[in-house]
Amino acid sequence: MKILVLGGGVVGVTTAYYLLKDGHQVTVIDRQAPAMGGASFGNAGLIAPGHAYAWASPKALKTLLQSIIYQDPTFKMSLRPDWQLMVWGLKFLRECNTTAVKRNGLAKHRLCTYSQHILGQIVEETGVQYCRNSGGALYLFRSPETLEAGITNLQPLIENGQKMEVLDFTRVAEIDPTLAHMQDRISGAVFSPTDESGNSFLFTVNLWKVCTEMGGTFEDNTTIERIESSGDQIERVMTNRGERKADLYVLCLGSWSPLLVRPLGVRLSIYPVKGYSITLPVEDGHTPPTIGGIDEDFKIAYSNLGDKVRLTTVAEFIGYDTTHSPKDFDYLLQSAHELFPNAGNYDKAEYWAGLRPMTPDSLPILDTALHSNLYFNTGHGHMGWTMACGTARLTSDLIAKRTPEISVDQLRFR
Repeated sequence: MKILVLGGGVVGVTTAYYLLKDGHQVTVIDRQAPAMGGASFGNAGLIAPGHAYAWASPKALKTLLQSIIYQDPTFKMSLRPDWQLMVWGLKFLRECNTTAVKRNGLAKHRLCTYSQHILGQIVEETGVQYCRNSGGALYLFRSPETLEAGITNLQPLIENGQKMEVLDFTRVAEIDPTLAHMQDRISGAVFSPTDESGNSFLFTVNLWKVCTEMGGTFEDNTTIERIESSGDQIERVMTNRGERKADLYVLCLGSWSPLLVRPLGVRLSIYPVKGYSITLPVEDGHTPPTIGGIDEDFKIAYSNLGDKVRLTTVAEFIGYDTTHSPKDFDYLLQSAHELFPNAGNYDKAEYWAGLRPMTPDSLPILDTALHSNLYFNTGHGHMGWTMACGTARLTSDLIAKRTPEISVDQLRFR
């Protein structure tokens, strides 16, 4: 079949890879070059099944109210009228119960674990390079109370087979000596030895080179203006460069997906959650973190990307605004300096802001809805890099009418 993949981030390119393996004629279109748009470019770099719990929880509403009242630097919400956010927020609150938390968390963990396995297969098949660091990940806690709460939060994943170790600070410093100066500020950590990290931008660019060798075509500078349908079939995609027609279409546009299909009568429960990152070049004399991790109390995620260090933070509900100013990074820079004062050259830091396509239940959306030749592979939230390879394989299975290796019941359009 002739298949058009809409979106050239890590999700779109991995989807193209599996569709090409199945023998399809595949074209990817995007307004930018591979991995340049969306969260694929500047995400935290973590591949973290050990952190695969759902955002929605009984404490979510309390956190939301506290962030508004006390101006939490890591959780921000615009109070302007936003119908998309209101509808999404009501669905999110419906997931904030103990039954949904466990159900969604286990489904998310199952998908993340599967996706990490599929990533390993892709690496074995292609030899694609992306500064892979498979040394595990540290989830740091500042006090005994937050450590205990973190262990409780992760317990369902442990019961589901996720390997975890609870560490005191001495052991934390042994695993990552660059944290030794934090002895009086870190109480302990949870170590996930099977988690890893890597540069999703490099992965996507290098995997696309493989795709071109397989016959794939990438059209950048192509802005999708609308999708046109007739009955239960997509007829064409209209772009700034004319119409594009195919037998089948796959929507991999992350946060922009709901805007594109809304005129078709399809309501995707996805909201763009803005995040910020800094990338530090590692030069002679610098001591970057040895492995990736998260400062759970300060909400700072970080990873070692070879000659770079990436740090990210903030969940900001402000619509589709991706602009940023120097003051937006004050909290991140201050926290980064505290954690890793010699990680890299802060004077040469690269600043980025992008949108995470969040769903109310923290699970991506796959399969079809009203149109039999329009498949979804979107809504991966803050773990798109972790989930991308798995959902690409699942999407190719669904298109080929093969039975997926894991259940997709909770991932279908909802």
